[in-house]
Amino acid sequence: MTAASTNAAPAKGSMLRILGVSFGVAVALGETIGAGIMRTPSQIANRLPSVWLIMLAWALGALYSLLGAWSLAELGAMIPSSGAFYTVARRAFGDYVGFVVGWTDWISLCGSAAAAAILVGELGLDLLAFLSHPILTGTTTAVAIALMQWRGIRWGSRFQNVTSAITALVFFVLIAGAYLRPHHPPSADAAIAAIPSGLPLLFAIILVLQAVIYTFDGWYGAFYFGDEIINPGREMPRSMLNGVLLLSTIYLLTNAALFHVLGAAGVARENLPVAALGASIFGEMGNTAVRALMVLSLAALANGSILCATRVLYAMSKDGWGARGIARVNRGGTPSVALFLTTLVTMVFLLSGSFNRVIAVTTFFFVAKYTMSYLAVFRLRKREPVTPRPYRAWGYPWTTAAAVGGSLAFLVGAIASDTRNSLYGLLVLLASYPIYRLARKSVRLTPARYSCSRRAGE
Repeated sequence: MTAASTNAAPAKGSMLRILGVSFGVAVALGETIGAGIMRTPSQIANRLPSVWLIMLAWALGALYSLLGAWSLAELGAMIPSSGAFYTVARRAFGDYVGFVVGWTDWISLCGSAAAAAILVGELGLDLLAFLSHPILTGTTTAVAIALMQWRGIRWGSRFQNVTSAITALVFFVLIAGAYLRPHHPPSADAAIAAIPSGLPLLFAIILVLQAVIYTFDGWYGAFYFGDEIINPGREMPRSMLNGVLLLSTIYLLTNAALFHVLGAAGVARENLPVAALGASIFGEMGNTAVRALMVLSLAALANGSILCATRVLYAMSKDGWGARGIARVNRGGTPSVALFLTTLVTMVFLLSGSFNRVIAVTTFFFVAKYTMSYLAVFRLRKREPVTPRPYRAWGYPWTTAAAVGGSLAFLVGAIASDTRNSLYGLLVLLASYPIYRLARKSVRLTPARYSCSRRAGE
């Protein structure tokens, strides 16, 4: 992002406060359910061949997400803003931390959108033979999503609502079918790997928990829409908490259904165990339906990622990072210039194939933004004790401390499991400081303090 002076033209238009809890839950599902739940159960079963340990890992992932939701909901209701993690980090820890969190969050969301779009192209090839060029299909998907969002937030939110509702419905049909429809029982003579012990078991558990938490990532999607949710003081917490509970239900029941139908060895054998579950229950039609579901859920993920990334860039530009014209909002309530730049960067990642490296390097920051946000609850409770808090984190300070502890452990695990990309992340962090100092000299930022509106505090 290029820094510019505040002499630039001021932003025109304003965000539309038209979103409710249904969208908040939908964007949580859309930002979370993608290729992860389709493939992660197989990877986990290969690392940890124990049904009860695997189910415990998913339950711990759900608990960690719920702890985070309690804490983040307080911040989202207190500081409703499109900047999400950026706004919270800047207010709690200053301009530099906010700057780093903001631009790495924006870049990683663009990378996620590119990855989802290219997977749409690759999976679409399995369903429709004429979609013979995955990159072309992925590019078309990203452009179509951007054009739809350019028309306004109503279009983007409706697409998110519909795709997320269909995704949830299909999962519940699969879960119900696993117990209500006849199917071949798991093979009794299937070889099951021995459960490791000692340090190998501990290492396997750490890797499994990392995979589970990555699969849950995205439950906070509503956090990015504080300027557009009708009553963020009430609906932000409801969106996050209901989103986490619904996701946890889908993930736990899906894993139970997989083990019921395929068995632990069968889950470990399949590259896409959910597709194998569909085939076992409904035949080839079930396999095709699950693959179509993957395409739909990945399109929802791309839509949600572009929506969120656009709002991070909008919030940063509105604060003075970059030309203020980037914060211009069209009549449909879309930051149109920010959308264009977000789509452009997404297309660069998609066409260059560099999105995997971007996601890998920014994983360090993805974990760090969790930690910083939960620490911000403590920081702001101390610095701003009288600021209205429409929602207060349940069980504070213990639940928030547990979320911080889990995040720190997750951060250490991420560094240990992917040291090279974590070191690249640290190099990016070191390089960002001189860039920040140069940018800081040429801009005049708006104060980090947020003036809570009456509606936000209701």
